[in-house]
Amino acid sequence: MKDDFEADEVMARVRKGDASAWSALTGQYTSLLWSIARGLRLSEADAADAVQTTWLRLVEHLDSLRDPDRVGSWLATSMRRECYDVLRRGARVQVGSPVGAGEWAGVADPADPLDVALLRDERDAELWRAVGRLKPPCRRLLRVLAADPPPSYAEAAAALQMPVGSVGPTRQRCLRCLRELLDKHGGE
Repeated sequence: MKDDFEADEVMARVRKGDASAWSALTGQYTSLLWSIARGLRLSEADAADAVQTTWLRLVEHLDSLRDPDRVGSWLATSMRRECYDVLRRGARVQVGSPVGAGEWAGVADPADPLDVALLRDERDAELWRAVGRLKPPCRRLLRVLAADPPPSYAEAAAALQMPVGSVGPTRQRCLRCLRELLDKHGGE
């Protein structure tokens, strides 16, 4: 979590309608929400809906939030509940691309050169394959901690329903297992 982010102060400003405070709040926690959705393997569309619904729930409960300093934990818990609701409903919507491929022909590609992107994609794919071979608790923890900006250990603990004091040692064990898997399978 950013050192200069004071959740209780930001929440007070959000309650007063400060748009810059809302931007700071969403900027701080949106990646955490997405990592929870990815950890629960929601589709891109379902994850987007769950993130949006979680932010809507916060707006609905702004005035009743008892401990504004713990808004990150509140959001993580609400997001997890929303994800479980989505999974329970079986809301699997197949969304096709609304834009035809020919419509993109004249648009410049700002991406890295093909060889750099290909190497990065291969490296990332190998890393995530190794993460996929980890035991589920390690997979979930590393996915949550990989959010940008990274959540605090308290927020990660709330998202994963584990003691705060277990996050660091568990992270170290999980990273050691990940390194062993990468070494075993020839990863760098």
